Amino acid sequence: MRRHILGLAATAAIASAQWLNYPTAGIPRTADGKPNLSAPAPKTADGKPDLSGIWMADGQTYFFDLAAGLKPEDVTMLPWAKELQQQRIDNEHGDDPLSRCLPHGIPRVNTNGLFPFKIVQTPGLVVILYEQLNLFRQIFVDGRKLASDVNPTWLGYSTGRWDGDTLVIETSGLNGKAWLDTQKSRPATDALHVTERFRRKDFGTLEVVATINDPKTYAKPWTTTTQKMFLQLNTEILEFICNENEKDLPHMVGK
Repeated sequence: MRRHILGLAATAAIASAQWLNYPTAGIPRTADGKPNLSAPAPKTADGKPDLSGIWMADGQTYFFDLAAGLKPEDVTMLPWAKELQQQRIDNEHGDDPLSRCLPHGIPRVNTNGLFPFKIVQTPGLVVILYEQLNLFRQIFVDGRKLASDVNPTWLGYSTGRWDGDTLVIETSGLNGKAWLDTQKSRPATDALHVTERFRRKDFGTLEVVATINDPKTYAKPWTTTTQKMFLQLNTEILEFICNENEKDLPHMVGK
């Protein structure tokens, strides 16, 4: 059973696992039969690291502050953006799209440590299925280029390439409506380009780093510290429809 907290509110729901007594297959074991999550990362048939599995961010640190661990001078916000950030904080984060059941955006969607996501990897396509809000991403690893004129979306358009044992994901075509984080309320625009680096350190650990490049909002690109995701065993992602049980709006104190 997993406890889920919706958006910014303290509303919790308990969800029962639906695939009972169906353990995750292919898990390496120690001599005493326990899962060996520090074993080497698995490989696909073509020799690439296999990122497949159900993952959960380690805590809420980056969900609340994407720049956690960085120095203040590492993230240089333009004056208009800094003013907007302060307005959001003063407004008690009342206009956060996530509290209205709208998508997180990139890379915030990876950072919520209360909801798992599932990676499905094929040679030319990596799909990420997010439990919260039932979001999905398609990351094309078939050599295609990002189009220059696309319809902006919440999660943008993503292509990937392998750099050694690291999957490098380039995302653009974002609509600029999503926040980068929750407590710090950092803004972004439709000029945002996000570069994510996914590396499976060992069987049970996924490391993710994101570079934020938005010249309309920040004076220079900046890169997060390394966020860890942990493999979730003997479970599956659930259907989660935010609007169906939305309890945030009546409790909003901001404008």
